[in-house]
Amino acid sequence: MTTRGRKIVLAASDSESSEYLRSTWRQMLLAAMPARYANFLGVDWSSFNEVASDGQAKYVPHGLRVVEALLLRDFSADDIAVCYADQLDRFVGDETRVVGVHAHNPLGITFATDVYAGLYGRECEPVNAVEFRRLITHPVLRRHKPHLKLVVGGPGAWQIEHKGMQDEWQIDCLVDGEAEDIVRPLFRAAVSGQEIPRKFEGHSPGLESIPRIRHRSTFGVVEITRGCGRGCQFCSVALRSGKSIPLPQILDNVRTQVAEGADAIMLTTEDLFLYEQGPRFRTNRPALKLMFESVAAVEGVRYVGLTHGTIAPAVVDPSIIEELSPVAVGMSVHRHEASTHPDKRYAMMFVGLETGSVRLFKQHMKGKSYPFRPEQWPDVVLKGMEVMNRHNWFPMCTFILGLPGERPEDTRQSLDLLFALKDAKWCVIPTLFVPLDETRLGTRKSARIAELTDLQWEFFFTCWRYNLDFFRKSPWVQWRFNLGVPAYYYLLGRRLVGGAMKYPLLRLGHFPERWMRRRLYLDFSGRAAPGYRVPHSVPIPDRMYRPELPILES
Repeated sequence: MTTRGRKIVLAASDSESSEYLRSTWRQMLLAAMPARYANFLGVDWSSFNEVASDGQAKYVPHGLRVVEALLLRDFSADDIAVCYADQLDRFVGDETRVVGVHAHNPLGITFATDVYAGLYGRECEPVNAVEFRRLITHPVLRRHKPHLKLVVGGPGAWQIEHKGMQDEWQIDCLVDGEAEDIVRPLFRAAVSGQEIPRKFEGHSPGLESIPRIRHRSTFGVVEITRGCGRGCQFCSVALRSGKSIPLPQILDNVRTQVAEGADAIMLTTEDLFLYEQGPRFRTNRPALKLMFESVAAVEGVRYVGLTHGTIAPAVVDPSIIEELSPVAVGMSVHRHEASTHPDKRYAMMFVGLETGSVRLFKQHMKGKSYPFRPEQWPDVVLKGMEVMNRHNWFPMCTFILGLPGERPEDTRQSLDLLFALKDAKWCVIPTLFVPLDETRLGTRKSARIAELTDLQWEFFFTCWRYNLDFFRKSPWVQWRFNLGVPAYYYLLGRRLVGGAMKYPLLRLGHFPERWMRRRLYLDFSGRAAPGYRVPHSVPIPDRMYRPELPILES
């Protein structure tokens, strides 16, 4: 039987659409875990998403909903379908003229992912890569390719060009960057059969170009800002100045999510504290608090989640954390026994710490500490963590190993800072440096798992030792894990990366510290005190702004 199909089909992979347990970190895990061992590692749930009665996806990544909203200005809703890979057969047919595919991390080669699949061998693709390939090489796309254009866009589209996969996957056009000003003319041209460019470079649009979404996105994502402007050399977003979505549009998008079954809203931003910011990155506390309370007040919203933020604002003005906590903590989906909240809830936010080396910090990311000096970065981290933890914010923090120019003394400084944070309430994710296109470090060499030093391996596995100790739920699970550590090393690990990981890995497996005291830099036996301590306060240099200066409400 011949299928007519929809004129335009928008699709996303299952793993990038998953909202399993409402957990963003579990979705991130899918980009790192080797697909070959998905069942064994317990991540096979990645392919189970909800489908509406007409076969369309109930939720997809927010970027795809933005594209859909833009296209609905030019095309009828009957012309457009949004689906997962398993439903492509229902919507791609003889009348289909363009298929748009969302790519968040299609090959699993960003900071937080490349290293983890590599621990299982070069031939092990992460779940995200396998799921994306299943979508982009779907037989129905190949069958109807003579009369349709295949367009791929999203924050991970650069990976396809980087790995030279555009022709093999028969992709007509890659869209890299923000695409609000590109989508409509591109899809109109594709639908009418015109030639379209092989690649489009998107640029930061004006606020008027960002549409209200029309349907539910994964995790109930609602954008509150775009851009950052802090200037970190490894990040393209940091090079774009920040802009805030108007509150009425934010609330309209919240109501759209709730109307289609979402009871959780994820406030999405590159930096929470830049919402309606004042001069020089000053946090607009009244506007931020109003936005939180307004979202929480929308009927049907039960949970509110956070994405990214910097740590310096919590040190500049700790009352910001306190005032946001009734919503950020009180309406969080996350619970932990270490929380002092009556329901044991805690707020989770992604925070990029990236290094404990003042030299590397000053060289690559000094805007993160503003209004503090780069030399104050360790104090800012320790004080900010203390403030957040006091109010039941348990951040998920990243560190980058192998930044350009990293020396052993830089890694030791990061280890010293990590040691000082050993009692913090947090999750810490070690990553490897990857040069991203359109960044100041885009031409530098990637860090390689096989080239990590013994100090870098110590940092890597000490991070995960912290995470296991803080989040483990069962002594039986921990005991089995500890037994598996030496088995992994002798059966696979030393063959893949050599002996530099041995003793750091044994620390992960809770082997007695007295066996490793002379082999590792940090001494966890209790004999050594941290090189850093939480400061009573962190003074703001006179040349910077002062927090007591008034800021106008927006």
